Amino acid sequence: MDFAHDAETEELRGRLLAFMDEHVHPAEPVLEAQLAAREDPWSTAPVIGELRAEARARGLWNLFLAGHPEHGGLPNLRYAPLAEITGRSPRLAPAALNCAAPDTGNMEVLTMFGTPEQKKRWLEPLLDARIRSAFAMTEPEVASSDATNITTRIVREGDEYVINGHKWYITGALNPDCAVLIVMGKTDSDADRHRQQSMVLVPRDTPGVTIERGMRVFGYDDSDHGGHAEVRFENVRVPVDHLIGAEGQGFAIAQARLGPGRIHHCMRSIGMAERALEITCRRVVDRVAFGLPLAEQGVVREWIAEARVRIEQLRLLVLKTAYLMDTVGNKGAHTEIQAIKIATPRTVEWILDKCVQAHGAAGVGQDLPLAAWQAGVRSLRLADGPDEVHLRSLARAELRKYT
Repeated sequence: MDFAHDAETEELRGRLLAFMDEHVHPAEPVLEAQLAAREDPWSTAPVIGELRAEARARGLWNLFLAGHPEHGGLPNLRYAPLAEITGRSPRLAPAALNCAAPDTGNMEVLTMFGTPEQKKRWLEPLLDARIRSAFAMTEPEVASSDATNITTRIVREGDEYVINGHKWYITGALNPDCAVLIVMGKTDSDADRHRQQSMVLVPRDTPGVTIERGMRVFGYDDSDHGGHAEVRFENVRVPVDHLIGAEGQGFAIAQARLGPGRIHHCMRSIGMAERALEITCRRVVDRVAFGLPLAEQGVVREWIAEARVRIEQLRLLVLKTAYLMDTVGNKGAHTEIQAIKIATPRTVEWILDKCVQAHGAAGVGQDLPLAAWQAGVRSLRLADGPDEVHLRSLARAELRKYT
């Protein structure tokens, strides 16, 4: 058992760390200023385009696309430590490397299931970051934790599909660069419950697609990532060649899409926790309360020690999962994928809560990223399936060994 990264990964880590120090971290205040000055509140800040050009020049591009080195993709185990580094600046670094959701998942879907025409029209510009995309599955009228509940209808009429439905929290759909949505709906309500759903590509400017409003997440509008939109589809018509895969494959495609994304989210969350702990350690060394630096207070020392233990535990579990995904595939790593989805957000949420507490009033304010990070990681306990769904499935698999 070898815990060291291979030489190529270490070289990439060095390049990425230099990029973060020289370009990404200095750009964080620039991002804030540009976001405040935008005419369109959902547009991409210009600094991200500048960072993308630099990242491409340094060979730090599309690293997430496991199994596709022709596009710059790395195996999961090699990408995981790089994703952790980008988590130290979650609003800038993933986007700068073209490794930000939901585009990553959509690119994976198109790579695995897209036709040559779909790849040329949408995958190629996504790989070049010339457009953005969205993934439309969650609905307000049903419990979307069970994806078989979705009510959006996709009905074939001749050479077209007609789509009617109501979605919300559709990440990126408000960004003016969003050119296409992958929409999940039901094509056959009489089929087996996991074969009722299909996915279609819907250009955002298609008649009948209405972006109703931006949804907030714990009070944040998340506009630097294109927001989370409420979207209606009313008699939206697309050609039948916009279907991804085959009718009835939608649920399976969704599962294939979500596995790699959980590695990305989890490793970025660990990077976020590392930076939060670093910010906090610097803070508690400087601040004095009741005659002692906060760093000398027993409760604060316990928080710091616990945070270090939990980060190390998480990292090992996520790296094991990445290894298994590369060696036995997503299905073989199913238990570990669910385990990291359960463990990482709740653990990082605990760490961020202690970091906020150690900062006092500054922890909940806008001068530090801690409160926004805490809101973001709390939302991950709902994204890609809530904790309870994964706990239910994981327990069922464990009990199956004994029944």
